[in-house]
Amino acid sequence: MKRNLLVSALLLLGFVSLKCNAQVYLDPNAPVEDRVKDALSRMTVHEKVLIIHAQSGFTSAGVPRLGIRQLNMSDGPHGAREELDWNSWRPARWTNDSIVAFPSLTCLAATWNTDMSRIYGSAVSEEFAFRGKDMMLGPGVNINRVPLNGRNFEYMGEDPYLAGEMVVPYIQAVQKNGVATCIKHFFLNNQEMWRSDVNVNVSERAVEEIYLPAFEAAVKRAGTWSIMGSYNKWLDRHCCQNDSSLNSILKRRWGFDGVVVSDWGGTHSTEEAAFGGLDIEMGSAKSYNAYYLADDFEQMVKEGKVPMSILDDKAARVLRTMFRTCMNPRKIIGNIGSEAHYDACRNIGEEGIVLLKNEKSILPLQADNYRKILVVGDNATRNMSYGGGSSELKTRFDISPLDGLRKVYGDKIVYVQGYTTGRPASGSADGAGDDEQARLKTEALEAAKDADLVIFIGGMNKSRHQDCEGTDREGYELNYGQNDLITQLAKVQKNLIVVTFSGSPFATPWIKDVRAMLHCWYLGSMSGETLANVISGKVNPSGKLPVTFAKRQEDYPCFQYGPEGYPGIEKRVDDKVTHQVYYKEGIYVGYRHFNTNKVEPQFPFGFGLSYTTFRYGKASATANADGTWTVSVPVTNTGKVFGKEVVELYISDDECSVDRPAKELKGFTKLALSPGETKDATFTVTRRDLSFFDEATHAWKAEPGTFTAHVAASETDVRSTVTLELR
Repeated sequence: MKRNLLVSALLLLGFVSLKCNAQVYLDPNAPVEDRVKDALSRMTVHEKVLIIHAQSGFTSAGVPRLGIRQLNMSDGPHGAREELDWNSWRPARWTNDSIVAFPSLTCLAATWNTDMSRIYGSAVSEEFAFRGKDMMLGPGVNINRVPLNGRNFEYMGEDPYLAGEMVVPYIQAVQKNGVATCIKHFFLNNQEMWRSDVNVNVSERAVEEIYLPAFEAAVKRAGTWSIMGSYNKWLDRHCCQNDSSLNSILKRRWGFDGVVVSDWGGTHSTEEAAFGGLDIEMGSAKSYNAYYLADDFEQMVKEGKVPMSILDDKAARVLRTMFRTCMNPRKIIGNIGSEAHYDACRNIGEEGIVLLKNEKSILPLQADNYRKILVVGDNATRNMSYGGGSSELKTRFDISPLDGLRKVYGDKIVYVQGYTTGRPASGSADGAGDDEQARLKTEALEAAKDADLVIFIGGMNKSRHQDCEGTDREGYELNYGQNDLITQLAKVQKNLIVVTFSGSPFATPWIKDVRAMLHCWYLGSMSGETLANVISGKVNPSGKLPVTFAKRQEDYPCFQYGPEGYPGIEKRVDDKVTHQVYYKEGIYVGYRHFNTNKVEPQFPFGFGLSYTTFRYGKASATANADGTWTVSVPVTNTGKVFGKEVVELYISDDECSVDRPAKELKGFTKLALSPGETKDATFTVTRRDLSFFDEATHAWKAEPGTFTAHVAASETDVRSTVTLELR
């Protein structure tokens, strides 16, 4: 009996001992915070340091001794980038890394459809997961302040509310699949020129009202698991190691519990990185131990110059990301190139194309009405997945606009190039010599005389000084002599349709001379089929502009203040040249400037036509018990075909103690309507929607009084108004 009791006691002690030593961090059913705490307690100082900096171009180390995997990252957000060599920018030349190129984020924003955001995030993350990627470096939500910014195509337009609403479901869908989004670039990264050192001088109010809200939505509403610092400076500190932005705003004010990742090479100091809020330092082609958060940082910890609590916080944030992604048994396997992904690509593109002009309803294009259709333009055959910098993609296939049109209109289609860009995509934006351009132009004009209709397919591409990381555009006009070519084509052919691709607005001096204009952003792998579906009328266009198209470059507010406003000026401090840019327009970015200062745009923010027509009824407003208001308006499809209409809600403060924009976007919804059908567009307006940021109290403030809710088809096309009263 005693012997049995002794054995039982020993077995019990053994069980307790095993339980005490159980590896909680490996238990997939344990809460993430328990796993983080347990793993951290088992790691040495050196192991903690190893996981907070790069071990290759796109990975950070795991903890092999504990069975914790490395983090695998990849550029996005339009698709997973092709594999590169371990620690260089050279392609690895794999044969199984081709993917679907999804439309640019400007195209997604132009859908004004949060359902499209969710579809996009789900599909693209399945491809990242299948490629073994744990973190998508994107999406981007920087504000389109400067129309010349080379990375505007990666972002979601000029308005913080629209960008925030569109990015939330995207993040939620991606992370539901066990892939982390890395929201970028935090923050004020609004130009590529001098991006590595330009210091942004901007008012507190503009920061809070314009440049932070989309990031705040990504953190507080969507719960992004990672965020990337930007190259530029704010308050004379690089944003990848900026205590004011990363610690004060992101981590303390917003409660961000994820990991802050540096942009590649965006770290400049061990001490500032240590105390400035950076968690993982990334770069490439650098000695493993030479990162600022590697050996030098470890030495500072051992010498007591950096508290252990700071190292533990950084390591805990990295571990938390690992347990959410690469150590998450519920992370999906994913797939690449499925039919569903190509469908998603096409559907997003179809809803993002914006019909800007349609004189005498020349579109949709009926094949029986035309004997010969001439297609002119380099972008008709150019693969838009290549180029652009870090968002360049290696695709399984891409359907060109020309091929898409030929599939619908057959041998009625004739093609001439019309102009050249100086290919390949990485080439100069200047194009070929004058003689070659003249020859191609003459060929196009002669061919246009013999055609019944001309479709010009041009715009921008992803070459340097176009839509491309690392460079800004050199001017607001289209390159390669396109404006002159379009003008001359219009003189010899009255039936001229212009189709443009780009991530930014541009001048359209020929707009009165053409019958129709479609703007396509970048449509991804299904580009040609997407475009053909809209031109033929198989799909009714429903996109609206997420940016303002000005008539002239100087109409944008950033150009009102000379070089100080953009691109900045050089200053010499302590024998070093620094660059300073001044956001003197404050909160008056994009349409806020155009509507308040009564500057007429070429195409306003929120504008887009349809093949059908919509009638808006009278708006009504109801005050709710919770302090919000419900604004509603009936909308009817008065045309003959099915269509989707984006209904927009803007708010203006009728009387305020500070300057405010004439009106600001505070709601939108997209209605799908059959001919004759009526649906209500309904919006909820909160006190925050009525507020401005008060620099005197450093807080949001809504002053009692009356506000006007504008229900609109675009920022300049108000269909109905209703008054809201705040007591």
